[in-house]
Amino acid sequence: MKLPQNRVSGLHLATYVLIALILMFLDIRSGWLVSSRYIMQSALEPIQLALNLPSRAWRWSAEIFQERALLQEENKQLRAKNLALELETINFVGLLRDNTELRKLQDTSLKVTEHWLPAEIISVQENARSIRLRVNRGTQHGIFKAQTVIANGALLGQSISVGASSTEIILLSDWESAVPVQNIRTGVRTLAFGTGNSGTVSLPFLPFQTDIRAGDMLVTSGLGGVFPAGLPVARVSEVRRDGISPLVQVTAQTIANIDSDRIVAFIWLKPMRKLATP
Repeated sequence: MKLPQNRVSGLHLATYVLIALILMFLDIRSGWLVSSRYIMQSALEPIQLALNLPSRAWRWSAEIFQERALLQEENKQLRAKNLALELETINFVGLLRDNTELRKLQDTSLKVTEHWLPAEIISVQENARSIRLRVNRGTQHGIFKAQTVIANGALLGQSISVGASSTEIILLSDWESAVPVQNIRTGVRTLAFGTGNSGTVSLPFLPFQTDIRAGDMLVTSGLGGVFPAGLPVARVSEVRRDGISPLVQVTAQTIANIDSDRIVAFIWLKPMRKLATP
């Protein structure tokens, strides 16, 4: 004889409730289910960790990118402050001169910059003879052709091709580059030419008997009106006299170095004041 379906379901429910009550009673009295729950929890922990891993990884990645963005912003601010300090150093470079002849240039070398604009290097083009770089500033930022560019507190080069939002800069070490310089120690003026090797210039027109030695600092002389007087340019690295040529062979290392800094600055010069005449 078959029982009605609803009675069978009720019997099953009653059986389950009875078993549950018995298990709860035994657990309360003896705690025998504690170890079972511990084992089940231990078995489920790896699954829970695996399920939580994507969300934890997302939060970790978000924190990393946020910290990186903050560090990049702080780095930009520090670079801007450093550029400002470098310009102050350039403005007061005349105060460091101890040569009588160079002191005559002090009036035109102090406070030569009117304002400046930092720019970031976006590409470097370098081959056997040419060393150019492109930065993220152009005519829409007020940049113009043949504008003076500095880096690390020293002359880097000048703009040669200016677009709306980017500018190509020719470096001092470019084969086509030349800048009038002056030896701070002796006051001797000459021309420094790019060698085509990154960071190196030569002084090919100095007579054999010229007083020049390794370590001498070269600054812009101001002749030609392209660059203001007093900008640090290079430091003499090698002086050779072979006894055959009537000229001394001099090479120097530029102070501005794009390998150590990806930020450069365009500077606007104040109108040059005429020296007072007696």
